[in-house]
Amino acid sequence: MKIYTKKGDSGTTQLIGGTRVAKSHRRIEAYGTIDELNSYVGLIRDQAICVNSNQSLIEIQDRLFTIGALLASDPDKKGMQLPNIQTKDIEKLEQEIDKMNEILPEMKSFILPGGHTTVSFCHIARCVCRRAERLSINLSDETLQKTLILQYLNRLSDYLFVLSRYLSKDLGAEEIPWQPKS
Repeated sequence: MKIYTKKGDSGTTQLIGGTRVAKSHRRIEAYGTIDELNSYVGLIRDQAICVNSNQSLIEIQDRLFTIGALLASDPDKKGMQLPNIQTKDIEKLEQEIDKMNEILPEMKSFILPGGHTTVSFCHIARCVCRRAERLSINLSDETLQKTLILQYLNRLSDYLFVLSRYLSKDLGAEEIPWQPKS
């Protein structure tokens, strides 16, 4: 199978279901941002992190591929067999957040992103996740599983923030609180 088809040379691409749309279409922007997020999650996974976090990130990457497929599908084409996001996927993120939070010090202010390269990757992924969430909100109401997609992305950004704090602790990185100047 050739990786190039030349069909996109005119600035269009094909959704799952066969419909061609402009590569600048908001649906393409949404699932393209999910792909970008998935790449940043892979970058975090490639760092020296604990096995449990690594396994969680692999599962998250799988779920992001599922969300990408759902967003890449034509909402007018019904009856397509696609993977699904489930409530248990969101609950799994919540459980992971709660486990990490149990060992973290209470947060008393906003924290400046940074302190270690791995922590910074988490913050970048969190920001890309928020953008993916905003872009997904703009899609039509017919988007398959839109509610669960939005819930998953919202929780994933929370997970990535808590993961940044967890990895800061694990890596001995300093968390610098934001102290607004008057």
